[in-house]
Amino acid sequence: MGALADGALAAGGMVIGVIPEALWGKELAHPGLTDLRVVNSMHERKALMAELADAFIAMPGGFGTFEELFEMVTWAQLGLHRKAFGVLNVAGFFDGLLALIDDAVREGFVPQEHRRLLLEAENPRALLDAVLTYEAPAPVAKWIRQEQT
Repeated sequence: MGALADGALAAGGMVIGVIPEALWGKELAHPGLTDLRVVNSMHERKALMAELADAFIAMPGGFGTFEELFEMVTWAQLGLHRKAFGVLNVAGFFDGLLALIDDAVREGFVPQEHRRLLLEAENPRALLDAVLTYEAPAPVAKWIRQEQT
């Protein structure tokens, strides 16, 4: 995240950071951000980031990235936001995860309409173009079919 912030700042961009107090206390905060907001918990961090964001892009990362990716997609699925969400699939990093999601769709655990909530591209320009032209699908009227109950 630091390299991304550095790149955005070097290009004249504005970067807002949101960090829980426990991590800020360990000096993990970027010192040169335009705005750094310290919150009490990871839950508050995600809620504030969701409020501040116009869209979401996940890049290759670890468990925290996966958790935030699925939370934001779930919030879209629940209708809590209608913002674009995409994964930057650098060198096929997310191929396995996307295949798992597609399996869940085939098995009926994820409605096809909800699969379209998650955009994907291998290069930043293509993903940004997809995010900028994103139109949220209409809410799914009924998620669970009778035979699933």
